[in-house]
Amino acid sequence: MSSLPITTYGHRYWGQNSYGAVNPSDTANWQQPISYYCNDNVINTFPIAFLDEFYSTGNLPSINLANTCNNVDDPVFSGTNLPNCSFLASSIEACQAAGKIVTISLGGATGSNGFANDTQAAAYAQTIWNLFLGGTSSTRPFGAAILDGIDMDIEGGSQTGFVSFLTALRSLMNGGNKPYYITAAPQCPYPDAYIGTTLDAFGFDAVYVQFYNNYCGLTNYNNSNDWDFGTWDNWAKTVSPNPNAKVYIGAPASTSAAGSGYVTPSTFTTIIQQTMAQYSSFGGVMLWDASQAYANSRYDVSVKNALTGGTAPPTTTTTTTSSSTSTTSHTTTTATSTTSSASPTTTHTTGSCSGVAAWQTGVAYVGGNEVTYNGDLWTAKWWSENDVPGGSAGDWTDDGPC
Repeated sequence: MSSLPITTYGHRYWGQNSYGAVNPSDTANWQQPISYYCNDNVINTFPIAFLDEFYSTGNLPSINLANTCNNVDDPVFSGTNLPNCSFLASSIEACQAAGKIVTISLGGATGSNGFANDTQAAAYAQTIWNLFLGGTSSTRPFGAAILDGIDMDIEGGSQTGFVSFLTALRSLMNGGNKPYYITAAPQCPYPDAYIGTTLDAFGFDAVYVQFYNNYCGLTNYNNSNDWDFGTWDNWAKTVSPNPNAKVYIGAPASTSAAGSGYVTPSTFTTIIQQTMAQYSSFGGVMLWDASQAYANSRYDVSVKNALTGGTAPPTTTTTTTSSSTSTTSHTTTTATSTTSSASPTTTHTTGSCSGVAAWQTGVAYVGGNEVTYNGDLWTAKWWSENDVPGGSAGDWTDDGPC
């Protein structure tokens, strides 16, 4: 496993022209070539979205990069449905030369993905290696450009073969001549309906959790029954095979980037800085997507400022109307969560219970959370759920009577 350089880093999807999809007349703000977004130090990783078909014509994948490159408007390799986007090679290499990580994201909301069995899945690892990473092929969509890894944005279908695919791919990566990364983009309800089992069985470097289009989105940050970053933090520390896995806050970069979950720069700054201080698994922020962030007064700049200890600039968000036919990749699942995380709490004077909620069963608490129980004030030592303050698990510190 590789270690993503993510202490204060932001990740931004590129490829789907999300802004252009809901603002077709505003062509000036449509998606630009990827190198356009690599001219400053604001964003550090770019997952290219998407490889949307695992098996298309010729048994090879297909990719769709919206207005930049696709299998309708651009030439495809003979006998395949795979567009030749090799004109992007120099842009990708320019981003990498500037220190950016560029990966390919598999799936998306309308993706046709999946395997029949483990054997097929393991063989597919060689296909991805040859087409996008350190292997060789006459049908490389990005020509000589060697991407830095893959992202799994799986939003439907079966998980059959995923662990075999990723294990075989990791083996190829380990034999490569540079670091490679494997990430995933689950939705915030835990466990994720379409990749949750895989997350528990394979050591991902990081997860870009989609805290939008769901009840556990950013707009419910102050609702301890909905906001569940603490649950994902616990997953990273105690469930993931990679104990160093990082958890990112995935966010829409404007009001038109998702159906729900967008928050203003000032609100997001507070959320980022509180989460960063509270959870050691916090890795950074993922934004959907590049076009939306730039059109929304460089929303990504306010995120970077928050990550590096700054404050958000005055909000000057351009309001746009979201369309139900948007090609935005991230959608709501029907998965439900039975675990909630407690929202960050204000530090109280020892023994003072003013404004402190009573301990509840079914709520996941993290280190530093305060509750009242049997007339005393208690502070959580670490993550716990259903462990009564004062109980044998020893998860709570008794701060004395209220």
